Amino acid sequence: MVELPFRDRRDAGQQLGGYLAQLHFDFRKKAIVLGLARGGVSVAAEVAALLHLPLDVLVVRKLGFPGQKELAMGAVAGGRMQVLDNELIEEHRIQSREVEKIAAKAIEEASWRERYYRAERAAPDLHDSTVILVDDGLATGSSMLAAVHHVNSFKPARVIAAAPVGTEEACLRLKNFTDACVCLATPQGFHAVGPCYLDFTQVTDDEVRHILEQNGQRAGLEQQCPLTGALS
Repeated sequence: MVELPFRDRRDAGQQLGGYLAQLHFDFRKKAIVLGLARGGVSVAAEVAALLHLPLDVLVVRKLGFPGQKELAMGAVAGGRMQVLDNELIEEHRIQSREVEKIAAKAIEEASWRERYYRAERAAPDLHDSTVILVDDGLATGSSMLAAVHHVNSFKPARVIAAAPVGTEEACLRLKNFTDACVCLATPQGFHAVGPCYLDFTQVTDDEVRHILEQNGQRAGLEQQCPLTGALS
C-alpha cells in the first residue's frame, strides 16, 4: 500500500521503479525509459537507475483553449499532433485555423525543448524496444496518451505507461493503447497531481538537461563495468 503524499518526485520515482522491478517483464533486451518533460523526467530518472536502463525525454505540450490555457483541447508529442478533443472544440466553437495556430506554436516549442534537452544527441531508436513512459501523475491522462500514440508510431515491442499517482479513469483509458499501465495510487477524489507531493516544485529546463546528462554518464560507466547493471 502506497502512502500519500510522496516526499518529492525522487521518492515517487524510487517507489515506482521498485514496483516495476517486481513485475514479470524482461527489461534487459532493448528497453528504455522516457520521461515526459518536465516533471516526469525527475521521476523517470529514478526508475531508469533502479532498472539499469537508459533514460531519454519526450516533450508533450497540451493545447490550451484561447484565454483558458488550463483547459486542454488536445496535446502534441514528438513534433506532431497526437490527441485532439473534437467534442470540446465544437462545444466552444473554436475555428480550425485557431486550433492549427495554437498547435503550430506548441509543436515549435516542443521541438526546441527536445533539441535543448538532448544537447545535439540523436533521438533513440524505439523500434522493437520496450518503452517505459513515465510521468509524475495522471490527472486526465491526455499528455500520457499523446506520448503513447507517438511511441506506438515507431512500432515498439512493448509500451508501458507508468506514474506514481493518477485517476482510475486515466489508467483504464491508457490500458487500451498500451501493454500495461502502472499507477501506484489511484486515490478517491483525485483531481490534481500537486497535492499528492509534499514538494512539487516545478522542474526547470536546465534541470531536465542536467538529469539527462547525469544519466548518460551513469549508463557509460555501467557499460564499462558490466557487473554493475543490466545494460551490457
